[in-house]
Order: sequence, then structure tokens, then C-alpha cells
Amino acid sequence: MSFTHLDDAGHARMVDVTQKQPTVRAATASGLVRCAPTVVAALRDGTVPKGDVLAVARIAGIQAAKRTPELLPLAHVIGVHGASVDLHITDEGVEITATVRTADRTGVEMEALTAVAVSALAVVDMVKGMDKATAIESVRLIAKTGGKSGDWARDA
Repeated sequence: MSFTHLDDAGHARMVDVTQKQPTVRAATASGLVRCAPTVVAALRDGTVPKGDVLAVARIAGIQAAKRTPELLPLAHVIGVHGASVDLHITDEGVEITATVRTADRTGVEMEALTAVAVSALAVVDMVKGMDKATAIESVRLIAKTGGKSGDWARDA
């Protein structure tokens, strides 16, 4: 078995995608920020002391998708042509779903996962003064389309 991110000497390398043709690609990821019932109530009432948690987390996630190569050393710099981050307050906390789209030589799975993770971190930052036990859970890829490997979706 050969590993695409290792050279012949076993050193990490960025895969060369120069010869690949750009194609339309998309990826969706999700995650949960588990919060105490008091935090959920404050989120629903809009009374979190630091302000509009969902707005801040949404922008943080979109910004993170665009900056993924700065965080992950082997990620390619690609054009993030579309990014949406949706946050929904539930009885358990905040559910986050991010979808990232591109027309480039490599996929956007890491961008979608990064968007969810950073959006979740922003939620934690905004509510940590109310509940130190707030936790990020189940950050995972839900689906991807395009590219050589084709489409994929997580089983429900």
C-alpha cells in the first residue's frame, strides 16, 4: 500500500494536483455543541451576555473554511467559492451544519470540517462563562460530491 502524502523516504509531502482538472466539488459536515439547559434557554431567549452567539459562530465558521490551509499543513490552497454554516438551537445545545463548494482540483472536506469545528469553538467561547462543561461532539463529514472518488454520503 502506498500513501499519497508520503514521499519515497517516508516524509510528509503535499500531493501534487497540478495535472488534475478543476471540477465542481462540495462537502457537508456537522457537529454538536452540547450545552446545559440554562445555556440553551439563554440562547433561545437571546440573553447570552456576550451577544449574538449564532451570528458570531456562523461568521467564524465561514472564515475558517477559507483559512483551512493555514491550519492544516498538507491542505491545498483552493478557491472556496461557497460556504454556508447553519446553526440550530436544540434541547441538547447547538447543532451545526456547514457546506463548502468549489470548482477546483481537490475536495473541500477539510474546509467543511474546519468550518464546523471553528464554529463550535466560537459557540463555546461565547457561552463558557455560563457553563464550563459545554462540549463539542460528533464533528464529522456527512457527504461529499465530485472529484475522482465520486459522491459519498454517511449512512444515517
